[in-house]
Amino acid sequence: MENIDIEKLRKDLMDYFEAAMFNGFPAAIVELGNVEKASAEELIEIAKDNKFNLGKYVKEDREYYR
Repeated sequence: MENIDIEKLRKDLMDYFEAAMFNGFPAAIVELGNVEKASAEELIEIAKDNKFNLGKYVKEDREYYR
């Protein structure tokens, strides 16, 4: 999915698993490691598995507005 802002998604997934880790789910550290090294496709799958709204990460097509 080339129109997904992968770096923003990666950051938000990392924040999500860090919060989970500090809120009583120490196993989230494994997922945090997976997010750090995941490819774009893997990140999208992790996001889907964790019910992230991928619509929030769609890049706007700047050409459309010119």
